Amino acid sequence: MRPLTILLILCCFWSCAVREPASPGPVSLNGTWIPVKQELAGMPMPASAFESYRLILTDSLYSYGSTQADQGTIRYANGKMDIYGRVGPNSGKHFTAIYKHTNGQLTICYNLAGDSYPVKFDSRDHPMFFLAVFKKNE
Repeated sequence: MRPLTILLILCCFWSCAVREPASPGPVSLNGTWIPVKQELAGMPMPASAFESYRLILTDSLYSYGSTQADQGTIRYANGKMDIYGRVGPNSGKHFTAIYKHTNGQLTICYNLAGDSYPVKFDSRDHPMFFLAVFKKNE
């Protein structure tokens, strides 16, 4: 009887123990994203230049463009991205970027030189920085 009582008490303590909530995994950006704003070196691009473009993210793969899509692999975590072109006009190139996903929008600031990560979401005074804002295609 005594072992059963001890087991019951241990079970009670175990079930009442405070547990830390599971930490969420990395945010998934999978899906189709439509550009709503783009600028290069601080100069806004007209909407007509990108209105038919789509950014498609599927795990570690990306596709960007309209008829002739740029394709490759992408790694992202902790606000930073590494983009490796495999097919299309950026084949063989490596771009670095920072990103944020807030209020249903994905903002990416690319360093087209690929030699460092941008430190803020601003392309002014940086001739090789490209800033793009996307909304998710529902």
